[in-house]
Amino acid sequence: MKLRPAHLKDAYKIGHPFQYPDNTEYVNSNLTPRHSRIEGVNHVVTFGLQYFIKEYLIDNWNKNFFQQPKEEVVAKYKRRVDNMLGKDCITIAHFEKLHDLGYLPLRIKALPEGTLCPMGIPMMTIKNTHKDFGWLVNDQETLISTTLWKPCTSAMTAYLYRKEFERHCKLTGYSLDMVNWQGHDFSGRGMSNIQDGAVSGAGHLLSFTGTDTVWAIDFLEDYYGADSDKELVGGSVPATEHAVMSLSGKENEIDTFKRLITKVYPSGFVSIVSDTWDFWEVMEKFLPSLKPEIMARDGRVVIRPDSGEPIRIICGYEDHEILRKDGKIYVQDPNTLNKGTVEYIEISEAERKGAYQLLWETFGGKINLKGYAELDPHIGLIYGDSITLYRQHEILKRLERKGFSASNLVLGIGSYTYQFVTRDVFGFAMKATWGVVNGEEREIFKDPKTD
Repeated sequence: MKLRPAHLKDAYKIGHPFQYPDNTEYVNSNLTPRHSRIEGVNHVVTFGLQYFIKEYLIDNWNKNFFQQPKEEVVAKYKRRVDNMLGKDCITIAHFEKLHDLGYLPLRIKALPEGTLCPMGIPMMTIKNTHKDFGWLVNDQETLISTTLWKPCTSAMTAYLYRKEFERHCKLTGYSLDMVNWQGHDFSGRGMSNIQDGAVSGAGHLLSFTGTDTVWAIDFLEDYYGADSDKELVGGSVPATEHAVMSLSGKENEIDTFKRLITKVYPSGFVSIVSDTWDFWEVMEKFLPSLKPEIMARDGRVVIRPDSGEPIRIICGYEDHEILRKDGKIYVQDPNTLNKGTVEYIEISEAERKGAYQLLWETFGGKINLKGYAELDPHIGLIYGDSITLYRQHEILKRLERKGFSASNLVLGIGSYTYQFVTRDVFGFAMKATWGVVNGEEREIFKDPKTD
């Protein structure tokens, strides 16, 4: 899609240049996160400004406006306005004058990117520098709002995930370097478009190294001076998908595991999706039989369950959640909890223990200085389906209660986290706060009795 800069706004903005008081010379506006809808969170990460300025205010305006013939770009704007609002409803002289000027007369000041901006404090201000273009400031509001709220929100979300991993890491005593990899971006395919995946994925990389969103690394190189030849911007590991695991057939699944870890990837990291048919069979039978091959590798085999309730799959069930009867184990059937009755279903001992404990029982590890069990470095676990901040916290707390550190655990953070958000999570809004009319400074504010 060709982005015509004069068109990138809400329709009601079209008439605003003519609605300001006569001789409006200057307008100053602020971009502010007004409130947080996440309990206990009172800041948001400032991120995306350099991208916005370079991509939209410099490159797009130059390429698709100032470097184009004035008659053509103005005629296209007039056609769009006439078709929307009625022929000759407004003059287009102000855009002709802007084209003659040859640049955007705007001054932007902002907090350094990466700053934790408190709620209610502007992270950016924008003001015109030429008194004939006061109208231009809020003409950019729609573009600023739609471009910046998402990278800030994703960057803050990733920061919250990181803080929780750091809390658990410091408590349970494993290396803080592991935290860089414990949140892995799986969101790309579930975002609203490629650009959304890039800005959100880049926000993730402010807190973590692990990502499958390849083009988020491109984004940071293109707009933020990152250089993956000189630094680790983002990384991943070889990993299978269900098509790979199932193509050889169910009866050959264990042979597929063995081929992957001994021939295709005889060293280094490899992540193997393990729920194609029976995840608990993989945990109880396949992995113990493959232990010699796994322990002989110089690297880590990472097991990936990809279905089921993540807390239960990773951590199993706690004693108060189970009912033992006649030598069997029962838990409440979650499908009946909202129907006014409670029914029970039988689970296996493996399900009761959970994947992390089963890996410990098979591969062992060490008890670290903080007294928590760390898995052997040859084996690990990654879960990347429907992870949320709540589930992350619950998984880590349950592992703590079981005496485990999550030293070998990675959580894939997907579109369930990064897409299920709106501009209102942190109340982003751009509002005019000050102006000059005919040489007179005026404060701009509203105070509605109904709000």
